[in-house]
Amino acid sequence: MKRALPFLIIGTVLVIAVVAALYLKRSASAPVAPPAPARESPAASNGTTKSNENAAADMGANPPHTHGPADAPVTLEEFGDFECPPCGLLHPILQTMEKEFSGRIRIVFREFPLVPTHVHALAAARSAEAAGLQGKFWEMHDLLYENQKTWHDAFDARPIFEDYATRIGLNMEQFRRDSSGEIVAQRIFLDGKRGHAMGVNGTPTVFMNGRELPFESLAVDKLRALIQAQLNAK
Repeated sequence: MKRALPFLIIGTVLVIAVVAALYLKRSASAPVAPPAPARESPAASNGTTKSNENAAADMGANPPHTHGPADAPVTLEEFGDFECPPCGLLHPILQTMEKEFSGRIRIVFREFPLVPTHVHALAAARSAEAAGLQGKFWEMHDLLYENQKTWHDAFDARPIFEDYATRIGLNMEQFRRDSSGEIVAQRIFLDGKRGHAMGVNGTPTVFMNGRELPFESLAVDKLRALIQAQLNAK
């Protein structure tokens, strides 16, 4: 027994050494977990709806398509579908508001094509976003709404959209490439994600300074009164 004792001690030491070596090797090769992302702090209370606060992380396409100064006291954010008839009716109303309250309101347009209900809505949104990549979003936006009845019943509206692109002086090779490209698709996706986060389920949906306006208040006289009241409150 005494003769075997040294061998037992040596064996035990060797086992411990092997286990330690395996542990250190495993630890060295294990991936390091990334730090958890910091939780974003809630937006400061400014009269926004709860659904809008929940959308803080879903900011939509950046930069957004806007008219008017960034520091305007009133911002109207529209989620629209170019093939939606009520959106087509709202278009001239927003243009009127922009003229009447020039410099005091900011208009933001967000893509929210209702597919498959409107068969050309996505192609129209892609055309507008592709025009935007050449600095001509609003020119295409206006043509799409002002001629909505022309292309709404077309079997294939894309040649019509290409004609509009030609009218506003776009590089047609780039327009065709961008219309089916990833940048345009991502912008539409991000606007839709923001809309869903804010509770949008139809078009047109308009938010004034983050608060959703009832659809019936989008008539010209009612919208004018709401904007004026918001300006007076400021």
